[in-house]
Amino acid sequence: MAAAQKPLHVVPRGVWLLLVLALLLQVAWQAGRPPAHAHARALPPAPSPAALQLAALGEPVALARLTMLYVQGFDEQAGLSVSWRDLDYETVIAWLARVLALDPRGQSPLLAASQVYGAVSDPVRTRRMLDFVHARFAEDPNRRWPWLAHAALVARHRLHDLPLALSYARDIRLHATGPGVPDWAQQLEIFVLEDMNECDAARTLIGGMLASGQVSDPRELAFLARRLDQIGECKQQNRPTRP
Repeated sequence: MAAAQKPLHVVPRGVWLLLVLALLLQVAWQAGRPPAHAHARALPPAPSPAALQLAALGEPVALARLTMLYVQGFDEQAGLSVSWRDLDYETVIAWLARVLALDPRGQSPLLAASQVYGAVSDPVRTRRMLDFVHARFAEDPNRRWPWLAHAALVARHRLHDLPLALSYARDIRLHATGPGVPDWAQQLEIFVLEDMNECDAARTLIGGMLASGQVSDPRELAFLARRLDQIGECKQQNRPTRP
């Protein structure tokens, strides 16, 4: 037979006081504890290509996507958000290179380099990411030209480094020659030369493109002819007057 429960009013007052005191002490202790601080973890070194290939289990593209998600999600850690500029960019680049090794046709690493990690307000880090994009462009120019074109625009408008933008634009013209490369990307070098007031060089480049038959679309031919005339006017306006 179960023992009968005693009513609460028979509990001695001293026990109640002890319970209330214990509760108050617990509340005071919790309130007095220093707030917990989340500590950012550094992005670990990238695994070796051999280790990743072994871990891929015959599915390198799938592992490349998972690895890219891991890297891009590393700036969001429990309890805090890590600024991109606080990441070790050499480590980030090593991870991006590993993803490209797993999936050479993938575009995510170069997109992230040019448009995400290259967008920080730190010229040194931005240049490092643009250099990475430029170096990997040479491996597959006809597929990777969009990211070098973006890098040229970043160099031109954000870094205000016209020689760097010109070198990127020139490499697109010389090496990205496949049928899928649009005319505007091929002509990016002309606009950078105009920004540099290199009217003669721009005219020579356009003339060479017209003479070589590199451009066949009638609309593009008309556009280049107009640009040639406009650059001629620019040259006349910038010519120094004789005293």
